[in-house]
Parts: sequence; C-alpha cells; structure tokens
Amino acid sequence: MMWKSVSCTLWLFIVSQLTLWSVWVTAQEPDEDVKIEVLFKPEQCEQQSKRGDLMNVHYDGFLAKDGTQFYCSRSDKTGHPQWFVLGVGQVIKGLDVGMMDMCAGEKRKITVPPTLAFGEAGKGPVPPNATVVFEVELFSVSRGPRSMEAFGNMDLNKDKSLTKEEVRQYLKLEFEKDGKPRDEPFYEEILNDIFHKNDGNKDGHISAKEYNIYEHDEL
Repeated sequence: MMWKSVSCTLWLFIVSQLTLWSVWVTAQEPDEDVKIEVLFKPEQCEQQSKRGDLMNVHYDGFLAKDGTQFYCSRSDKTGHPQWFVLGVGQVIKGLDVGMMDMCAGEKRKITVPPTLAFGEAGKGPVPPNATVVFEVELFSVSRGPRSMEAFGNMDLNKDKSLTKEEVRQYLKLEFEKDGKPRDEPFYEEILNDIFHKNDGNKDGHISAKEYNIYEHDEL
C-alpha cells in the first residue's frame, strides 16, 4: 500500500526499505489484535519499554482502508517528538499495547482495530469504526514517574506527593546517564506536560492518588 503523506514522505520511504519482521500482540479484549511490524531494531538495547515508562516518540497516523494520513507529529505545531507515559491511557489503547517492549531507536508499524483506536464515534478526520495504522519511532525511554519505584525515588521527603523540583531532579538523573546533559527548556517542557496531565487539583503537587500508583502494582 502506498501511504499518502505530505511532510513525512521521505522518512516513510526510508523506513519502507528496512527489513521487516512481524509479531502479533493480543490485547486484553477478546478477539481484538494489535498487529506490530518491527521496521528497525538497534543491535544493542539497554532497556525495553514497559508500563509506566516515559517515552519520547515521533508517530504518524494513517487510515488502513486507503492510506490517508490523518496525523504527523513531525509537522504538528513545533514538530518535536511527543512525550507520554506508556500504558496509562495518555494515547489510544492500541498504541499503549503496540509500543510495549520497544528499544530506543526502534521503529514500528502498528495496526490498531477500531475498538482499540477511536471506536464507533471516530475522532476528527478519523471516521467511525476505522482501523488505523501508526508509524512510530522511539527516541528515548526511561523509567517514568508512573511506577511505584520511581515515585518512591522521587518523593524525597516521603510525603506521598511530588513537587516539580522533585520530578525535575529525577528526570535529570535519568536523562543524563548517557553523559549528555540537556538544557533547562528540555526539562521544563516535560514537567509542564506531566503536571498538566496529572496535577488534577492544580495545587502544584502530584499526589500518590493522582498518580494512582496504589491501585495497581505498576502503572
């Protein structure tokens, strides 16, 4: 199938030349499958993504029916890769399933059935009951603040809530392990996104309940 793309055409062409191999991942719902095609995987993989990890990803969305592109993160707004926590509903469920066990640098093509995408109602340019396909590229993965382990490590004063400074210190340690320090705007962008999505009462703190970590073994 030839995908209809505007600003991502060159990247998709390069990806299409890579060796493909496939694996099926069955979602929790019966009779619903997310199809994963690994387009590229680096030889070395120090950490595979798991539920609760902080992901930095570029992804492009297409309609499976005719290849029409409905989203491209490289052309959306500033074109920066997207930040989200895996497995907690910040993206559609099919992506939460399809991006498990990925390595930094890995590229995948993920086909998602309607029930794990935008459902009977659809959304924006995606029509009702549409199967969708995402081309994803993972730039970095780190232990995100959705895990019990990370929450405990960040909660320096053990008051069961997190301040921006506590989260900032944790992120700096995680992202600077490779010896490449980032600038403050880099961290501020992540922090603003985390607190916007998780500080429910907007008091400047994220409680354990807001992170929901005590309702699951790991988020």
